Amino acid sequence: MALLALVAPPVLALTGLVVTSFLTLPPLGGAALDPGQRALTVEADDGRVFATRGAFRGQLLTAPDLPPHLAQAIIAIEDRRFYSHWGVDLRGLFRAAWRNAVGGGVREGGSTITQQYVRLTSLTQEKTLRRKVQEAFLALRVESEMSKDQILLGYLNTAYFGAGAYGVDAAARRYFGKPAKALTLPEAAMLAGLVRAPSQLAPTRNFGGAKERADVVLQTMVETGAITAEAADKARAQTITLRTPPETPPGTNYFLDMVAGDAKRLADTQGDVTVRTTLNLDLQSLAEGVVARRLDAEGTKKKAGQAALVALSKDGAILALVGGRDYEDSQFNRATQAKRQAGSLFKLFVYLTAYQKGYTPESVLVDRPVQIGDWEPQNSNNRFRGAVPLSTAFALSINTIAAQLADEVGVPAVIETARSLGVTSELPNVPSLALGSAEVTLLEMTRAYAGVLANRMPLEAYGVHAIRGGAPQPLYVHPDPKAGAALPGDTRAMMLDSLQAVVDGGTGKAARVSGIPVGGKTGTTQEYRDAWFVGVTPDLVVGIWVGNDDNSAMNRVSGGDMPAAIFRDFVQRAAAQMAKGRAKRPSAARAEPAPAAPVAASPAAELRGVPEVIDTGTLAFRAGWYGFSASRARAARSPDSSPVIFAAARSPADPVPRHNQAAPRFAAGSTETTSPP
Repeated sequence: MALLALVAPPVLALTGLVVTSFLTLPPLGGAALDPGQRALTVEADDGRVFATRGAFRGQLLTAPDLPPHLAQAIIAIEDRRFYSHWGVDLRGLFRAAWRNAVGGGVREGGSTITQQYVRLTSLTQEKTLRRKVQEAFLALRVESEMSKDQILLGYLNTAYFGAGAYGVDAAARRYFGKPAKALTLPEAAMLAGLVRAPSQLAPTRNFGGAKERADVVLQTMVETGAITAEAADKARAQTITLRTPPETPPGTNYFLDMVAGDAKRLADTQGDVTVRTTLNLDLQSLAEGVVARRLDAEGTKKKAGQAALVALSKDGAILALVGGRDYEDSQFNRATQAKRQAGSLFKLFVYLTAYQKGYTPESVLVDRPVQIGDWEPQNSNNRFRGAVPLSTAFALSINTIAAQLADEVGVPAVIETARSLGVTSELPNVPSLALGSAEVTLLEMTRAYAGVLANRMPLEAYGVHAIRGGAPQPLYVHPDPKAGAALPGDTRAMMLDSLQAVVDGGTGKAARVSGIPVGGKTGTTQEYRDAWFVGVTPDLVVGIWVGNDDNSAMNRVSGGDMPAAIFRDFVQRAAAQMAKGRAKRPSAARAEPAPAAPVAASPAAELRGVPEVIDTGTLAFRAGWYGFSASRARAARSPDSSPVIFAAARSPADPVPRHNQAAPRFAAGSTETTSPP
């Protein structure tokens, strides 16, 4: 009686568990993976696969396409008595329990392939006794409704093989670049060995471990009589080649996050897709290294914790993108998501608007105390230069001049110019907007500067060339740019010349690159919270931001400091790589106006380039790099329409170079002024 009292409670509890498990059985197939979930295979601009994202589904394997050695490998390692039991293998359960007890831990599972199949398709992955009981009931049910071959195919089409691959066909394509029906014996053995620990043994992450497990599978196949020992030895000797990179380069994840969203927007379809992007892996690696080295060398001393970089081709293709110092530490993309005050970087739109309304780089304004309503813009050095031409004011980033210009042309007109160049962030109609009080992203500002270089308003910055699915016809191909608005030739020439003056002798001198013409603009916000530089070369537009995520002040880091140095370091090395043909050079023909007609007396006399002042009465040509015929630009406002030399009135206040001086020179002690509060 005492024994009955002792045994009855656990027996009743177990009976209750079995009955409850049976009564609450879920429907078959209720936990299957969402078929709409898709995977991305991401290629660089040269076709190299460098990343994958999402859940790969592949094609459903059918009986005629199932290689015999693949079925034999799975059965040998996962369920030797698959064709003998009725869904639950009691012998296998006892064997697994014994080995686990002897081994001092869980070394072998007792679930059959049928049980694993129903767990994958109908149950959760929780490890409870109730789930195991339901698993057994559903396995018996499946065995009564499906044939063994159907169960095996269902399992192979559902099992997870690591690296985002669901189903054996997806795994075959993911790891070996071939469909499952084309798998060799050693490849089949490797895949069969993954299902026990797919994340740990995925060959893209742990090839050695996957190979060792494949050898175990081959030995098991010998023990079950599926293959001979000679066949196993031959399979072990064969080389297995992976068709995908071992791991996604960590620094590319910022770009991948952006592209994944673009791919969904551009081709929102079911099924796995391959995305050919604009990313140049060589330039991307270079950009990551340049940013990291500069932050490591100077970040602590200058209290600068983060940086971002965007490199665009002349047609807007994103060639490199660094969204922060370390993606694993922070996935926030400071190139596309962070909105920070632009500071003097915003003056591009002020001067463009002024040039379109009749001002020229030679126009003179007075650097003096200014009050516009209740706002009094200040220069950072609290000094004033008096009468200065706009070329000098832009190069030295004088705040009072920019504020006066914006007031003269109207802040709404400045906003309209910014919008026309692709700035989408909120731009308040306030006087301080002239000095960059609005918050913008690095990508949209870089895009705007690229629009000036390419003479396209707006220029689209894009990261996707094409998207392909299973069908031969692409799902998406980036269209050729449509003809749109462009800057007047004269305006563009003046703006590009002003940008080059910033680097030649203004706040951007640190961005100079030997042998490469460079233009650009610096930006620094109050208390040195943000530092920017956007630079242009004949082939690239590169934007850099440096700052801190908590918006804390840096140690006097201006746009002409770390950002300009990062630009210089990047462009110096990028130029060499582009010369080797590793980076794509967009055609300049789309963005350049047609050359002026040759002069009849001397067809070779026409020169293309940027005008240069030799003295106050002579204007000559410097070797051009912007692809604009300066003779056409200046002829309309010069009394002398000769393509070689123009007369140009200059203010005595303009610090022009003399005679043999090759480029404008500015006051050596100048510093960039900062934006208002």
